[in-house]
Amino acid sequence: MKKVLVGMSGGVDSSVSAIILKEQGYDVYGATMKLWTPDGENVASTDAKKVCDKIGIPHYTIDLENQFKSCVIKKFIDGYKNARTPNPCIECNKYLKFGAMYEKAKSLGIDYISTGHYAKIEYSDKYKRYILRKSKNLEKDQSYVLYNIPKNILEYVLFPLENFESKEEIRKIACDNNLLVASKPDSQDICFIPDGDYKNFLEKNSDLKSKEGNIIFHGEVIGKHTGLYKYTIGQRKGLGISHETPLYVIGFNIEKNELIIGEEKDLYIKSFKVKDYNLLLIDSITEPIKVNVKTRYKSLEHPAIISMDGNLINVEFEELQKGVTSGQSAVFYIDDIVLGGGIIV
Repeated sequence: MKKVLVGMSGGVDSSVSAIILKEQGYDVYGATMKLWTPDGENVASTDAKKVCDKIGIPHYTIDLENQFKSCVIKKFIDGYKNARTPNPCIECNKYLKFGAMYEKAKSLGIDYISTGHYAKIEYSDKYKRYILRKSKNLEKDQSYVLYNIPKNILEYVLFPLENFESKEEIRKIACDNNLLVASKPDSQDICFIPDGDYKNFLEKNSDLKSKEGNIIFHGEVIGKHTGLYKYTIGQRKGLGISHETPLYVIGFNIEKNELIIGEEKDLYIKSFKVKDYNLLLIDSITEPIKVNVKTRYKSLEHPAIISMDGNLINVEFEELQKGVTSGQSAVFYIDDIVLGGGIIV
């Protein structure tokens, strides 16, 4: 009997994943990552342990607090220090959920790891490798945040929710198994900032503090800001400026502590570059490739050509696009298959 270690957050998706795998005949083990939280609570572990007891599987708590601080929290803070808008969930997936948890599974002699993500992994005869694809439920698809999974472990990752078309189906399975988490709401916020106030988090957990600087529009000072970390590309609200046309954040001058703003047309770009990339479908980019690109989790995909530019990937859109933000990830698709992705420079 094959063994699988299921990453359990205490939510309904990961709980139902464990049930499905058990019904499929796997020897299932539950695992909850002990991460750093400002209040020190670990509600996820408590809820997950109750689920494991209910469905009759062992439960482990894996202490990853130090790794979480160095791989996720530090990068999150450093991103804002450098006027970037990071996505901590992607870093957590890379280093913890599909890094440290896989190593834990190996140390326990367990064959596979699994999570409650909505995505598909399967072997492709065409590409002669395991590939990552979008889930059947496109509205819930999470392939965007999974592009950073190390390609060498794809064949050891199971996504039991890959073919479900609605969240109602998942909740029904939880109800049928009398799980208390059946009606638990989906988490919408960054796990270590449950109130969503990232500015307050940064000020309490780093040396980032309010620091006044100039707001620049067409080379002229037209106002003051109170800290570059409080803004992101495309932001319109909260600028405190009255103007005949809507104004948006379009850039930052870190050296001069200046916030650069412009009109909506100034947000559109034709190309950008990507660093720290991970390629899943191919081993290297040797010639330009036509792909569809998603630059934020909830954004639409847009056709583009990707090619190498030294150690960076150059992305050239077919048409001008807006909303491309430094620190976020660009993920490349061929049809519904994830070719790879990386961090927007």
